[in-house]
Amino acid sequence: MDTGMEVIIFLAYAAGLLIIFLLAKFFAFSGRIILKIIINSICGGIILIVINLIGAGFGIHLPINVLTGFGIGTLGIPGIVLLYLIS
Repeated sequence: MDTGMEVIIFLAYAAGLLIIFLLAKFFAFSGRIILKIIINSICGGIILIVINLIGAGFGIHLPINVLTGFGIGTLGIPGIVLLYLIS
């Protein structure tokens, strides 16, 4: 192997390590955001189920699917209110 090829391999490894480091930093930061969305989704889902059970007598129903889950997960309890106002 010649020296030029060794330098290229070294730079490729260095670039790979840099990318791994940057991704780790990015996901460590966004991990908190993802955790918040998961907690909002769980709380919103529980509240949505309770409201659907109580609202069944009044004719109020909002289906639980991916779209409503995304709305509730990103917006939390205001997302539930918004989805009920839209529907």
